[in-house]
Amino acid sequence: MSRNLEIKKGAVVVADAHYSHKRPHFLEFLRDIDSKKISCPQLILMGDIFDALFGEIPQTHKINQEAITLINRISAEVEVLYLEGNHDFNLTTVFPKAKVFPISSQPVECRMDGKKVLLSHGDIESDLGYKIYTTIIRSSCVLYLLRAIDSISNHYILKKLDEYLGKKNDCKEFVGLEEFMAKRLDGKYSCDYFIEGHFHQNRSVKLKEFLYINLGAFACNQRYFIVEFKDSIQFLQEEIFSKGN
Repeated sequence: MSRNLEIKKGAVVVADAHYSHKRPHFLEFLRDIDSKKISCPQLILMGDIFDALFGEIPQTHKINQEAITLINRISAEVEVLYLEGNHDFNLTTVFPKAKVFPISSQPVECRMDGKKVLLSHGDIESDLGYKIYTTIIRSSCVLYLLRAIDSISNHYILKKLDEYLGKKNDCKEFVGLEEFMAKRLDGKYSCDYFIEGHFHQNRSVKLKEFLYINLGAFACNQRYFIVEFKDSIQFLQEEIFSKGN
């Protein structure tokens, strides 16, 4: 786990925007934060913000350049926490002014109004096969090789990836979420709240030692959350972004 951080009242929390040319809403959302139409004392990005953004592959920077520029401009004025996901990683040099947390630093330990909160994209505590995959795919050697192949092939790999991701259903229900999370997390962490994205469920589960919160995906209906300090467990106020509202 990483160093302690403070989650601020009014912080804007976004998970799984899966931004691409097929999902332009997140770009409009960033523009509204940049122009201060959306008040944002702190921006917490919970991973898979981009459908494909990899530090060692410049073409992924190029296709996402405007969103990258906006996040960097926002992070010059407010604290931005960026938890890397399985679609966006090795981003320290891409977002030099943000606090970037790779999978190896997750869950990220934070404090919020006296409570202990753990933040994770959601692809931690996976099975051995997935752990091996995540290690390999994040390897600089592997990414440089993919960069060379992609460049030689006129970005064939990224085009096929874009085609595949465009067909995925990001909004399906996870049947058996409660049992899965209990088996995955119970007895491993001690906190008040454990917050993740990745699974796109917008549901809470009471586990033995904490309340588990799985955030809804921005990609599904432009859902995001604002932190409100309340006595009740419902401290994340859900909002729906709609351009023009």
